[in-house]
Amino acid sequence: VQLVESGGGSAQDGGSLRLSCVVSVHGTGNYCAGWFRQAPGKEREPVATIYLHGPMTWYADSVRGRFTISRDDPKKKIVYLQMDNLKPEDTSIYYCATARGFRDPPRTRDFRSWGQGTQVTVS
Repeated sequence: VQLVESGGGSAQDGGSLRLSCVVSVHGTGNYCAGWFRQAPGKEREPVATIYLHGPMTWYADSVRGRFTISRDDPKKKIVYLQMDNLKPEDTSIYYCATARGFRDPPRTRDFRSWGQGTQVTVS
């Protein structure tokens, strides 16, 4: 699995950004894709996940109602994270990752393939 993120940058408090992740899955199997974030001095945390083969999604309480994860059906090759009403505490490096199957809530250790990360800064 190869993952390439894009779309990070700077936004004002209350602003919006959209992240994209191109997912290249080789072989067979059912996957979910997730967005994680890690701020300096903090552990990496899951933000939102989406099952690539069905309608299931999951959101962290801190972003539910503000962020939306989606994918481009039917190809399932681009996963988006629409981030609205951004807050300074959303400032972090955001990573795209994939795991087999779908778990609610997600376990970070299940995600084996990771992108390089993209910086999001809210001020």
